[in-house]
Amino acid sequence: MSKSRATSMLSKYSQTAIDSGVESATPHRLVQMMMEGVLDKVALAKGFMARREYEAEGRHIKWAVSLINGLRMSLNKDDGGELAEDLDALYDYMVRQLLEAQVNSKSELLDEVTSLMREVKSGWDAIPDVLDSEAGAVQPGKYADAAPLGL
Repeated sequence: MSKSRATSMLSKYSQTAIDSGVESATPHRLVQMMMEGVLDKVALAKGFMARREYEAEGRHIKWAVSLINGLRMSLNKDDGGELAEDLDALYDYMVRQLLEAQVNSKSELLDEVTSLMREVKSGWDAIPDVLDSEAGAVQPGKYADAAPLGL
Protein backbone atom coordinates (compact mmCIF):
# COMPACT_ATOMS: atom_id res chain seq x y z
CA MET A 1 0.00 0.00 0.00
CA SER A 2 1.34 3.42 -0.91
CA LYS A 3 1.97 6.06 1.72
CA SER A 4 -0.59 8.45 0.20
CA ARG A 5 -3.27 5.74 0.16
CA ALA A 6 -2.53 4.86 3.79
CA THR A 7 -2.69 8.54 4.74
CA SER A 8 -6.01 8.90 2.91
CA MET A 9 -7.46 5.85 4.66
CA LEU A 10 -6.29 7.12 8.06
CA SER A 11 -7.82 10.51 7.35
CA LYS A 12 -11.17 8.90 6.46
CA TYR A 13 -11.06 6.77 9.61
CA SER A 14 -10.27 9.81 11.76
CA GLN A 15 -13.13 11.79 10.22
CA THR A 16 -15.56 8.91 10.80
CA ALA A 17 -14.49 8.72 14.45
CA ILE A 18 -15.00 12.47 14.84
CA ASP A 19 -18.39 12.36 13.13
CA SER A 20 -19.65 9.53 15.33
CA GLY A 21 -18.30 11.27 18.44
CA VAL A 22 -20.13 14.49 17.54
CA GLU A 23 -23.41 12.69 16.92
CA SER A 24 -23.50 11.18 20.41
CA ALA A 25 -21.85 14.02 22.34
CA THR A 26 -23.47 16.09 25.04
CA PRO A 27 -23.24 19.89 24.74
CA HIS A 28 -20.48 19.78 27.36
CA ARG A 29 -18.50 17.22 25.35
CA LEU A 30 -18.95 19.20 22.12
CA VAL A 31 -17.28 22.19 23.75
CA GLN A 32 -14.45 19.93 24.94
CA MET A 33 -14.04 18.60 21.41
CA MET A 34 -13.85 22.12 20.00
CA MET A 35 -11.20 23.07 22.57
CA GLU A 36 -9.24 19.91 21.76
CA GLY A 37 -9.50 20.83 18.08
CA VAL A 38 -8.07 24.28 18.74
CA LEU A 39 -5.12 22.78 20.61
CA ASP A 40 -4.53 20.26 17.83
CA LYS A 41 -4.72 22.82 15.02
CA VAL A 42 -2.44 25.30 16.80
CA ALA A 43 0.14 22.56 17.42
CA LEU A 44 0.04 21.56 13.76
CA ALA A 45 0.30 25.21 12.67
CA LYS A 46 3.38 25.62 14.87
CA GLY A 47 5.03 22.65 13.20
CA PHE A 48 4.22 23.98 9.75
CA MET A 49 5.50 27.42 10.77
CA ALA A 50 8.81 25.90 11.91
CA ARG A 51 9.13 24.11 8.55
CA ARG A 52 8.13 27.27 6.65
CA GLU A 53 5.13 25.52 5.12
CA TYR A 54 3.05 28.66 5.17
CA GLU A 55 0.05 27.43 3.22
CA ALA A 56 -0.51 24.51 5.58
CA GLU A 57 0.19 26.77 8.58
CA GLY A 58 -2.45 29.20 7.35
CA ARG A 59 -5.03 26.44 6.87
CA HIS A 60 -4.57 25.20 10.43
CA ILE A 61 -4.63 28.68 11.94
CA LYS A 62 -7.80 29.41 9.98
CA TRP A 63 -9.31 26.18 11.31
CA ALA A 64 -8.33 27.06 14.90
CA VAL A 65 -9.86 30.52 14.46
CA SER A 66 -13.08 28.94 13.19
CA LEU A 67 -13.24 26.65 16.21
CA ILE A 68 -12.63 29.53 18.61
CA ASN A 69 -15.33 31.55 16.87
CA GLY A 70 -17.64 28.55 17.32
CA LEU A 71 -16.85 28.60 21.03
CA ARG A 72 -17.63 32.32 21.10
CA MET A 73 -20.94 31.81 19.34
CA SER A 74 -21.92 29.09 21.82
CA LEU A 75 -21.69 31.50 24.74
CA ASN A 76 -24.99 32.69 26.14
CA LYS A 77 -24.11 36.06 27.59
CA ASP A 78 -27.55 36.50 29.15
CA ASP A 79 -27.32 33.36 31.27
CA GLY A 80 -23.53 33.19 31.54
CA GLY A 81 -23.16 36.73 32.85
CA GLU A 82 -19.71 38.08 33.56
CA LEU A 83 -18.00 34.73 33.01
CA ALA A 84 -19.42 34.45 29.49
CA GLU A 85 -18.36 38.04 28.76
CA ASP A 86 -14.84 37.30 30.03
CA LEU A 87 -14.62 34.16 27.92
CA ASP A 88 -15.81 36.08 24.87
CA ALA A 89 -13.06 38.65 25.39
CA LEU A 90 -10.47 35.92 25.93
CA TYR A 91 -11.54 34.07 22.78
CA ASP A 92 -11.35 37.35 20.84
CA TYR A 93 -7.81 37.87 22.17
CA MET A 94 -6.83 34.32 21.13
CA VAL A 95 -8.07 34.92 17.59
CA ARG A 96 -6.10 38.16 17.35
CA GLN A 97 -2.97 36.40 18.65
CA LEU A 98 -3.35 33.61 16.11
CA LEU A 99 -3.67 36.07 13.26
CA GLU A 100 -0.69 38.06 14.53
CA ALA A 101 1.33 34.84 14.81
CA GLN A 102 0.54 33.98 11.21
CA VAL A 103 1.26 37.41 9.78
CA ASN A 104 4.55 37.83 11.63
CA SER A 105 5.63 34.17 12.02
CA LYS A 106 5.72 34.39 15.82
CA SER A 107 5.54 30.90 17.27
CA GLU A 108 5.56 32.30 20.80
CA LEU A 109 2.07 33.67 20.15
CA LEU A 110 0.94 30.17 19.21
CA ASP A 111 2.39 28.98 22.51
CA GLU A 112 0.47 31.69 24.34
CA VAL A 113 -2.82 30.66 22.72
CA THR A 114 -2.09 27.03 23.56
CA SER A 115 -1.44 27.93 27.19
CA LEU A 116 -4.62 30.00 27.45
CA MET A 117 -6.77 27.34 25.80
CA ARG A 118 -5.34 24.63 28.05
CA GLU A 119 -6.23 26.69 31.10
CA VAL A 120 -9.79 27.30 29.92
CA LYS A 121 -10.14 23.64 28.96
CA SER A 122 -8.90 22.42 32.33
CA GLY A 123 -11.64 24.45 34.01
CA TRP A 124 -14.20 23.17 31.54
CA ASP A 125 -13.04 19.58 32.02
CA ALA A 126 -13.57 19.93 35.78
CA ILE A 127 -17.22 20.91 35.42
CA PRO A 128 -18.64 17.35 35.45
CA ASP A 129 -16.55 16.51 38.53
CA VAL A 130 -17.89 19.56 40.35
CA LEU A 131 -21.47 18.76 39.36
CA ASP A 132 -21.01 15.11 40.34
CA SER A 133 -19.69 16.01 43.77
CA GLU A 134 -22.61 18.38 44.35
CA ALA A 135 -25.31 16.06 43.03
CA GLY A 136 -24.04 12.66 44.17
CA ALA A 137 -23.62 9.69 41.87
CA VAL A 138 -23.80 10.27 38.14
CA GLN A 139 -26.71 8.75 36.32
CA PRO A 140 -26.32 7.81 32.63
CA GLY A 141 -27.43 10.66 30.42
CA LYS A 142 -27.71 13.00 33.38
CA TYR A 143 -26.00 15.87 31.55
CA ALA A 144 -27.32 15.10 28.08
CA ASP A 145 -29.49 18.20 28.05
CA ALA A 146 -27.35 20.29 30.39
CA ALA A 147 -26.11 23.58 29.08
CA PRO A 148 -23.18 24.78 31.23
CA LEU A 149 -22.68 28.53 31.09
CA GLY A 150 -25.90 28.89 29.18
CA LEU A 151 -24.80 26.96 26.09
